[in-house]
Amino acid sequence: MEFLVAFVLDIPAGTPKSEISDRETAEAAATAKLADEGHLVRVWRSGVAHGETTIVGLYRADSDAQLDGLLGALPLADWMHVTVTPLEAHPNDPAAREPAISNQLPNPRLSLTYRLDATLAQPLDLGDSAQGHRRIVVLTGGTFAGPELNGRLLPGASADWQVVLGDGTAIGDIRYTLETDGGDLLYVQSRSVRHGPAEVLARLGRGEEVDASRYTFRTATQIETAAPDLDWLNKGVFISVGGRQAAGVIYETYLVA
Repeated sequence: MEFLVAFVLDIPAGTPKSEISDRETAEAAATAKLADEGHLVRVWRSGVAHGETTIVGLYRADSDAQLDGLLGALPLADWMHVTVTPLEAHPNDPAAREPAISNQLPNPRLSLTYRLDATLAQPLDLGDSAQGHRRIVVLTGGTFAGPELNGRLLPGASADWQVVLGDGTAIGDIRYTLETDGGDLLYVQSRSVRHGPAEVLARLGRGEEVDASRYTFRTATQIETAAPDLDWLNKGVFISVGGRQAAGVIYETYLVA
């Protein structure tokens, strides 16, 4: 509930200035606390008439009784003449017609869709091209598992068409086909980048085992399927974190919400 509250301050004659100052300081602290708690929304000072100053405040309280308790606890309460006017919503209130639009955007959230452990064939090295050093890395098999999806990678329809730049950074065009345990097919396409310190990339290029924390391997991923129950995959935005092994690769794919 909202209330318009008018205060007229009437300081008794002969009150010591020190007491007035102390009470005014305490009043300022009390009103600041009410504002922090959401009870005091706005406050205004009206014009001066006959030496009196009227303070008008917009208050919020759960009930008349709660408001009375809040006002009665103010340090200047016994020097105030208070008028309370309960407020009700009006159909022409502009604020009631349309909610305020916030410029604050929601933070993205990630949820694991699946983890794919795939085996790899020896890379087919095409050599240097206009785009860089071209390699094709065939995915020969593997399995995937997640909260809602489980199955296997289909060989013969999965590979990484890869370009290796001069500093060892690998740019991937990864396309693979998954079959769920229920027999549904998923076509997955990822654009990837793998980069890191030169010596780490050199070890990866030689096929050595390197901890995935030593380099960055990330992908932007899209998933297509004709399965009605999995249509949410077609509408999802996904990212993957990759890890290269001596004879395989791991992709953990996350839905961005």
